[in-house]
Amino acid sequence: MRTSSRRPSILAVLLLVALPVACSPTVSPSPSSTGIATASPSATPAATPSTPASASASSEPSGNPATDDATTYRLIEDVVAPLRELEPKQDVDPQLLSEEELKERTEQSFSEDNPAELVEANEVLLRALGMLEEDASLTDLYVELLGSQVAGFYDPAVDELYVVARSGGLGVSERITYAHEYTHALQDQHFDLEGFGLDEIGEGDRTLGRLALIEGDATAVMSLWAQEALSPEELVDLFQESLDPESLEILERMPPILRESLTFPYQTGLQFVLGLQRDGGWDAVDAAYADPPASSEQVMHPEKYADREAPLDVELPSDLAAEMGDGWAVTYEDTFGEFQTQVWLRNAIDATTGNAAAAGWGGDRFAVLQGPDEAWALAMATEWDTTTDATEFESAAVAGLTGSTGVGQVLPGEGGTVRWVVVGSDDATLERLAGVLGLAG
Repeated sequence: MRTSSRRPSILAVLLLVALPVACSPTVSPSPSSTGIATASPSATPAATPSTPASASASSEPSGNPATDDATTYRLIEDVVAPLRELEPKQDVDPQLLSEEELKERTEQSFSEDNPAELVEANEVLLRALGMLEEDASLTDLYVELLGSQVAGFYDPAVDELYVVARSGGLGVSERITYAHEYTHALQDQHFDLEGFGLDEIGEGDRTLGRLALIEGDATAVMSLWAQEALSPEELVDLFQESLDPESLEILERMPPILRESLTFPYQTGLQFVLGLQRDGGWDAVDAAYADPPASSEQVMHPEKYADREAPLDVELPSDLAAEMGDGWAVTYEDTFGEFQTQVWLRNAIDATTGNAAAAGWGGDRFAVLQGPDEAWALAMATEWDTTTDATEFESAAVAGLTGSTGVGQVLPGEGGTVRWVVVGSDDATLERLAGVLGLAG
């Protein structure tokens, strides 16, 4: 679920930051518009680490128990940069944050970057699709989620890097987080993350695809670093830290759209990047920054990225609010994308049905409208690869609307591959919206 990201930071979160003892690559990890991550085992990348390990089972680098934090950072950098095959262009000055400082920054940043009207429009969207409870506050949920899961972040707007010191110093979690975030600093120095288009409201699905490249890259490098730098004992400690019951409880009770959007750039992005790296080495990953994924679909189906199968350009009527009548306004317009469609359907029905129904996604565009007397509406136009895909989606989406706080329908548009999802705050609003769109209810 995308809110805003006018000044995006690249985050890493503790969320399951666990590396198996067997040393298979894993992840470290935001709402879908910034970046959030998790760690789960994955295939071993094609690249073979060759840099010597820089850390032992203690929280200090091996070979010098008296080394300070600055030396620890440098030793991590000396492993990460060769692993990623990116030469540092400038020094990085990392800073440690306490958990309390992190929570304060999270709340302040979310408030500054997400206007109240945009948050409200996102709440309308999610409630219309049955993905958010009526009395839930999106702001409260995000702040709690990020405050409990974020382990570090890099802000490309000001070249600042922060690590959250939950252990009180540079323990194993903090060091692996720094490996992840330092990779972001290298990305920024070579590929200009600030100019990567992560801050465009209305391009949420494209942002998610690009974020998956960035986070998948950093997750792969972080995992390689862990194999090089951490002892078996430290890997076990890392796994144990990932099982913090309080953090896991918060994660588990989050709405699936928030929880799964948090993890997507790291888990699915890792698979995407490992595929590029396996086939073409780091040169192929570097090249992807000049031609990044255009959608979550291209990340989920790498063959579609290879074929440059772009999302279909789906447009909504430009006079939609005016046609709805006095007092109506479009408060949010964006693309939902295959990933969010899949999350919606599989959590509303079941994983098998939902995943299959979302797989033929071709493109979409939605608008949230708010009107007088607390009336609201959602208009979403979707286009599918085949008529069979459209029919399959229609059946699943009808079931998916059963949890809506409004009144909804799934209606055919022009051609056999177009389906509209229309939801109104009441029967009269739904009927009006369908009429404005020229749909037969």
